Amino acid sequence: MTSIQTTHDAAQKAAVPAARPPILLLATGAGMAVASLYYSQPMLGMLGADLGAGEQAVGWVPTLTQIGYAAGLALLAPLGDRWDRRRIMTIKAMILCAALVLAGLSPSIGFLLVASLSLGLAATLAQDIVPAAATLAPAEQRGKVVGMVMTGLLLGILLSRVVSGVVAEQFGWRSMFLVAAAGVAVLGVALRRGLPRFPPVTELGYGALIGSLFTLASRHRSLRRAAAAQGMLAVGFSAFWSTLAVMLHAEPFHLGPAVAGAFGLAGAAGALAAPIAGRIADRRGPELVTRLGAGIAAVSFAIMGLSPLVPAQGQLWLVMVSAVGFDLGIQAALIAHQTIIYGIDPAARSRLNAVLMATMFVGMAVGAALGSQMLAAFGWMGVTALAVSAALAALLIRVWPVRAS
Repeated sequence: MTSIQTTHDAAQKAAVPAARPPILLLATGAGMAVASLYYSQPMLGMLGADLGAGEQAVGWVPTLTQIGYAAGLALLAPLGDRWDRRRIMTIKAMILCAALVLAGLSPSIGFLLVASLSLGLAATLAQDIVPAAATLAPAEQRGKVVGMVMTGLLLGILLSRVVSGVVAEQFGWRSMFLVAAAGVAVLGVALRRGLPRFPPVTELGYGALIGSLFTLASRHRSLRRAAAAQGMLAVGFSAFWSTLAVMLHAEPFHLGPAVAGAFGLAGAAGALAAPIAGRIADRRGPELVTRLGAGIAAVSFAIMGLSPLVPAQGQLWLVMVSAVGFDLGIQAALIAHQTIIYGIDPAARSRLNAVLMATMFVGMAVGAALGSQMLAAFGWMGVTALAVSAALAALLIRVWPVRAS
């Protein structure tokens, strides 16, 4: 394994000698790929009415998207350690484009659910880009480069809701999926032309490659803790965003998808703090940042518990302030957790990232499913209680004393 890694490093240095990695392309690509997971969320009320689907059926759209993404992270993302990442990215871009077209042309909720699952699988393109950035970056700039690419990814998550809300309001929900498909097609060409080839860092067969995920998780306590904590934070994050549009569409607000999407702007403010979190992790250690991030998220979610005490307009402001805070905390924790895991084994970065992100998106799927159930049973306060509990669980994982792995 060591000789393969040495060969890989030499090949990368030859491919980009003294040149900066194409940060803008990588950041844009990560953002566009992951944005595909979230276009549907502000449009759920509109597409449900158009397709004649009830709240529970519509709730499966974001849930299956997250399930597909989690499955793709476990089954597809590790391929980047075994085969040329550039080729994998190109193929996934083609599949993602096709899934978006299917979503935009879906004649029924059943077709849309199939498209949602496929879309989640192919959107793991984003998690091929992040390890590629870590590989292309000089060792002394790796944290900075990964942080900048992750900022693009995080902005894609948050601004996708803004864009989809506006586009759906003006041109209908189908237009959003079709426009996104065209963008991903262009992205696939740009990645193919703008990136070097990535020689493999392992010769493991597919079965052994996937099996090594469990080996890595069982061997490294720091990986297990990072995955568990980020997964719990993802439960609260997804519970909020997957139910926000439905909540705003109902009494007493009666607001459309454009307003629901606009809340992504609040979250984007938190995402922009990701590079700052990376610098703090470099100077003070990532462990501190994980605790701060989880604590900030818990407090921010709890702010929404004040909603019954204020009028409707005040409730909207509380939700917006909460979105800024918990997005800042969750994204800071994610950057710190990636800093931790990328230092475990440079020859297994795709697989380490797969374990972390697969767990995170299992949390996303659980949050989307539980969030819709809590909203239906207990209203917005039920969603708030779920989000606060999940964030506190993440904080407990980070502060609980353990021996080093």
